[in-house]
Amino acid sequence: MARAVQLARHGLYTTHPNPRVGCVVVREGEIAGEGWHMRAGEPHAEVYALNAAGENCVGATAYVTLEPCSHHGRTPPCADALVKAGVSRVVVAMNDPNPRVSGSGVERLKASGIEVDVGVLQAEAEALNPGFISRFTRSRPFVRCKLAMSLDGRTAMASGESKWITSSAARQDVQRLRARSDAIMTGIGTMLADDPQLDVRPEGIDELHVALAGEPQRPPMRVIVDSLLRTPLASRTLSLPGKKLIATAVAYTEILDVLRQKHVNVCRFAGDDKRVNLPLLLEYLAALEINELLLEAGPVLSGAMLQAGLIDELIIYMAPHLMGDQGRGLMILPGLEKMAQCVPLNIKEIRAVGDDWRITLQPSVE
Repeated sequence: MARAVQLARHGLYTTHPNPRVGCVVVREGEIAGEGWHMRAGEPHAEVYALNAAGENCVGATAYVTLEPCSHHGRTPPCADALVKAGVSRVVVAMNDPNPRVSGSGVERLKASGIEVDVGVLQAEAEALNPGFISRFTRSRPFVRCKLAMSLDGRTAMASGESKWITSSAARQDVQRLRARSDAIMTGIGTMLADDPQLDVRPEGIDELHVALAGEPQRPPMRVIVDSLLRTPLASRTLSLPGKKLIATAVAYTEILDVLRQKHVNVCRFAGDDKRVNLPLLLEYLAALEINELLLEAGPVLSGAMLQAGLIDELIIYMAPHLMGDQGRGLMILPGLEKMAQCVPLNIKEIRAVGDDWRITLQPSVE
């Protein structure tokens, strides 16, 4: 199963909106075939592994990181393929959270006389697909917030200058986060200040993944949270290929026709405070099959997302320099006046990236 998990990681950048899945077929203690899901619409991991094993499938054990599918989608059911191949046992890391599959794949295998075990390396398998799980269990994407700051917690100088806080190694590392994400979201403040492209630059993607599975099959959707619909029509990201969405809180104006000509989708998610209703926006993104959402925004939107409980993971790149007490802070979090009101975070990992530190954290669940 550890090998199956390793194989599944080869599809880290390419399987959207499908999950990353690996499969290993073992007969008489030897690996007879293995495979992983590469892209949506192409064969699933089980099919590649079964084809590689050939006649050795009969009486073999298949290890798969996700419950074999039991329905006809773009491809036939993998549960049927395992039955037809003649395997005698299937070991599954985790059940599929998709209600169209959950439990039915395992039941189909058992009904055909195949021994099934579930739960081997479940945590490792779940870590491969946090967004896929979140979309089906919480009706919203897994939200990963990326921030860069100085040692004294500043994201920009008092003048607004912020390029570049971190090293080139850290900026390349961010490309991996972008490449694995279905969508990248920013706010109007960042759009007006930086005019970002929000694209994936291939030099930052792990060479092994590119060689094995190719570059990402499509650019991530770009999402702009723009309550008052102030996004400049000349913004670079609006002219780039790929899907674009502007989330606003106001009624559409004459600018809408121009944005449509640029193939930009505009949707209204009005909240009580005349700002974008962020939970409603995330529900909409889940309906668009967005699994993992990367938030690359300024202190206003990042703070609002955190206070709304909509951030699942924070990745902070900390540079070894000081930017002064007049610099801009990491997040705007209104209402925090006492230590008892501090936002608790759990540190998952601290790792050196070039000259910087990458700190991975999760909001504490009380």
